[in-house]
Amino acid sequence: MTSGRRPISPPELRIIGVTGLPEVRPGDDLAVMIAGAAQTQGTPLATGDVVVITQKIVSKAEGRVIPLASVTASPFAEKIAGEFQKDARLVELVLRESRRIVRMERGVIITETLHGFVCANAGIDLSNLEETDTAALLPADPDRSSALIRAALLRHTRHNVSVIISDTFGRPWREGCTNIAIGVSGIAPLVDYRGRHDPAGNVLKVTVMAIADELASATEPVMGKLDRIPVAIVRGYRAPEGAAADGTALEIVRKPETDMFR
Repeated sequence: MTSGRRPISPPELRIIGVTGLPEVRPGDDLAVMIAGAAQTQGTPLATGDVVVITQKIVSKAEGRVIPLASVTASPFAEKIAGEFQKDARLVELVLRESRRIVRMERGVIITETLHGFVCANAGIDLSNLEETDTAALLPADPDRSSALIRAALLRHTRHNVSVIISDTFGRPWREGCTNIAIGVSGIAPLVDYRGRHDPAGNVLKVTVMAIADELASATEPVMGKLDRIPVAIVRGYRAPEGAAADGTALEIVRKPETDMFR
């Protein structure tokens, strides 16, 4: 015998890859391209969606792709390049995009970028570029880029979505790379559970979840690294009650005074 109540739907997320995007060129309107591709494939954007966009196409649209032939390496860059068997022009770009060198060892250069991210080669990438001997730099201000794309998507679709710009970073103490959020708009990058009670009545004291990183990472199996799918829609995410409505990706970067490894 049933009570007549409708069953409660279990929580779920749907990850939808956005296919059919053309090659992105400097000055392209990513919002128009993304909204159009999503509509064409039968999954138009809807209010509440989280649109995750790979850094590479944002950098392309913003003209952050640099021909290596235009770069003159400094003597310091030449020295590092000789020691690490790297292109001195690439090393020069890494130095220009960095606040400081965190570590150089075994052919790897770890730096703190001008934004404050700690990653290999200041996030500069040579892969998935149409022209050879070019390098894609990170967007100058990924949070601002996210906000601009989000506002443009609202104008074009009339739907209020969130935007995450993702990039692939390595991780200390663990093999392999994972996608993380380097820019966000319309979503809290962190969900703070401190002060709340778990089901057993215990007060949570340290639990802060990096939800923007988790959502960015969840899209990678759909996008793939070789499948030319640079955008994905996360559908069904609902922020926990009491979570902030917005924020910046820089909130995820640990402050020096609380960083035990700096």
